Amino acid sequence: MINTETMAPEFELEDQQGNTHKLSDYRGHWVLLYFYPKDDTPGCTTEACSIRDNWSVLQELGVTVLGVSTDTVKSHAKFVDKYKLPFTLLADEQKEVVEAYGVWGLKKFMGREYMGTNRVSYLIDPEGKVAKVYETVKPAQHVQQVVEDLKNLMI
Repeated sequence: MINTETMAPEFELEDQQGNTHKLSDYRGHWVLLYFYPKDDTPGCTTEACSIRDNWSVLQELGVTVLGVSTDTVKSHAKFVDKYKLPFTLLADEQKEVVEAYGVWGLKKFMGREYMGTNRVSYLIDPEGKVAKVYETVKPAQHVQQVVEDLKNLMI
């Protein structure tokens, strides 16, 4: 897991439209880099729709939202279209970014263990440093927590 005050690892991934994004493209802006397990699943949909529903507040604060999962570009496109998500989803099919950020790991569900993406978010400052790590994300409340933290950090 990446710690605060360290530089966020650089990456290059494709979004839901096949466009390439690098973290360095967003220098000078706050970035919420949120990792989630899978498109169109209950918790991930709740989190994405909560971000969508608070989009105007995030825009006022000038934060860029980048969602990352190991799903495909095509899967992301369907998810964005289905829920009218106004932000970018990045496809990490090779699992390079989830591993670089330390969010790929052992998970348990209904007594079964498997490897997958943990729900973790990073708030990255305009210089590219990690300002805040959210290790325990509650999908419905996460965006409010981020908004409060951004307001405090921007003072």
